[in-house]
Amino acid sequence: MSNTNTMQYRYRPVLFFVMAYIFTWIFWIPAIFIPESISPVLMLIGLIAPAVVSTVFIMVSGSDALKKDLKNKIVGFYKVKWMNVLLAVTVFAMVIVCSILLSLLFGQSPDQFSFTEDFSFTGVGIAGAFISITVASIIEEVGWKGYCEDSIGNYMNWFWESMIFGVLWSFWHFPLIFIQGTYQASLMVDPLYVINFFVSGIPMGFVITWVYLASDRSILACMIFHFFVNFLQEKIAMTQVTKCVETVVITLVTVIIVIVKKDMFFETRHVGRLLEVQEANDNEKRK
Repeated sequence: MSNTNTMQYRYRPVLFFVMAYIFTWIFWIPAIFIPESISPVLMLIGLIAPAVVSTVFIMVSGSDALKKDLKNKIVGFYKVKWMNVLLAVTVFAMVIVCSILLSLLFGQSPDQFSFTEDFSFTGVGIAGAFISITVASIIEEVGWKGYCEDSIGNYMNWFWESMIFGVLWSFWHFPLIFIQGTYQASLMVDPLYVINFFVSGIPMGFVITWVYLASDRSILACMIFHFFVNFLQEKIAMTQVTKCVETVVITLVTVIIVIVKKDMFFETRHVGRLLEVQEANDNEKRK
């Protein structure tokens, strides 16, 4: 029997992460041992895995409300708060500017205020790299926002959800540091750079949750923001030292966002009844 009662569906975040990790890493780990010219194919399949797992979880859930919610989050253009997305992109751009300025104190070059000629990962060409960051922005958010973040957020406030998601999402990238040609592999010249990469994912978990919730849980809003983050991180000529500074700056910005949006991050009205609350909100907007 189809489960149309939103109260009856039970999110399974642990099972989701186990499956997402397994079906990503079974492709990424073999990519460590094959030629760089072939590994992008396995990397792409692994990248798609969380979105596939997320979609399967929803399709076999038996919950009409969950399926409807996914559709609304993807194609519900009305949900997107465009000014908030613009604000988020502007804030991130300012984080980069401040990080570069601060890095000058550590002997870094002002030439960082320029665009790079290439992307940080190799083997796919410039056009392929641009397509890769675009696809990553779209596919990752379908996986992480389609089911994952809600599955955690249904059981706790959004502050702790952001913390847990940031850690697990960051660690999901782990095999990439061993695959030649990836951005993560280029960090292996210094353990500090590797550590910084994984730590930086935690404050970004909070920022992307802010974008998500401010646009009424819109996946489209997150896709747009994720793309700009990927593009700026790839094309602005920041050094790895500056990216370490950037992690400190984005953490401070995250603290400010959480303080300003404390009602968003610490509300508990949705706990245990996320779909029900969302349905009530949607019905209210239709009146």
